[in-house]
Amino acid sequence: MESVEAVVVGAGVVGLAVARALALAGREVVIIEAEDAIGTHTSSRNSEVIHAGIYYPKGSLKARSCVAGKRLLYEYCESHGVPHRRCGKLIVATDPSQIQELEGIKAKAHANGVTDVDFIPVEQAKSWEPELRCVAALHSPSTGIIDSHALMLAYLGDAEAHGAMLALKSPLIGGELLSDGFVLHAGGGEGITLKSKILVNSAGLRAPSVAKALEGFDRKFVPGEFYAKGNYYSLNRKSPFSRLVYPVPEPGGLGVHVTLDLAGQARFGPDVEWVDRIAYDVDPRRAERFYAAIRRYWPGLPDGALVPGYAGIRPKTAGPKEPSPDFEIQGPSRHGVPGLVHLFGIESPGLTASLALADTVVAELR
Repeated sequence: MESVEAVVVGAGVVGLAVARALALAGREVVIIEAEDAIGTHTSSRNSEVIHAGIYYPKGSLKARSCVAGKRLLYEYCESHGVPHRRCGKLIVATDPSQIQELEGIKAKAHANGVTDVDFIPVEQAKSWEPELRCVAALHSPSTGIIDSHALMLAYLGDAEAHGAMLALKSPLIGGELLSDGFVLHAGGGEGITLKSKILVNSAGLRAPSVAKALEGFDRKFVPGEFYAKGNYYSLNRKSPFSRLVYPVPEPGGLGVHVTLDLAGQARFGPDVEWVDRIAYDVDPRRAERFYAAIRRYWPGLPDGALVPGYAGIRPKTAGPKEPSPDFEIQGPSRHGVPGLVHLFGIESPGLTASLALADTVVAELR
């Protein structure tokens, strides 16, 4: 049995950020990942947006980590050459009855410290985006887009440069809590058994299952494990937009919005459905319901212009009829186990918040 100071379960963007932070702090780190590559689930199946921190409740971990993480992420991208673009975002009302909701969004953004979010004249919005239809618009200049895979490679490179090791195809099968650490059993080939003083559970979609696999850990601290699948559709022609465009939020989500990748390809989504298994197929027929929603702000959307793009699944700790919970970083101060940190429900804006969340994990382990 090999011994290591710290084990991080999960090589998604947050797990890699945590491993990097621990390695930079001088810890000996092993990352174990169930798949055959890094970031194959939530981290690579999202809109690749650098979020400003607009929609989250004041004082929540989502709000705090997003706003702090956005600043850290832009600085990191600049210093490490990670492709990104501060393209900005418009949040638009297409009916006068929605303007009050835009006022509320602005107030929430300012309460979170995102004070650059403000109304712009409709004429200005339409001069920026000539095919846009709206009666009012908020502008978020600090929203951007990023190459998520390049970011994960940069995090991994930093971690490995400071001694961290990555073990792919090594799902955590089980583990035991000891008086002085943990014994962990990981699969893959002949399997490996590791003893560690520190364990960080950043398994994303399967984080609650990983917590339950630890013998001796009180299950009363483990939240539910739910999957919210978002389907996205690509535009089969050049995008008419140079910025991200979001409608006013709808119950249960932010509505069908348009995002861009760094090549300028437009993507529309999500169409959210709750599922009981991890699968990424996209039904072309589901695109039909997008057309009416998109035409509220882009009336020129041609028939047949949407094609299946990709699907992503968000790790939820509450079901569809329950309020959306905050991020949960559950450390020793909560569950009483020294050296153990769980990250539960790290969905959007987890990519934006990744560096800030990693700093929080390191602080929990001091």
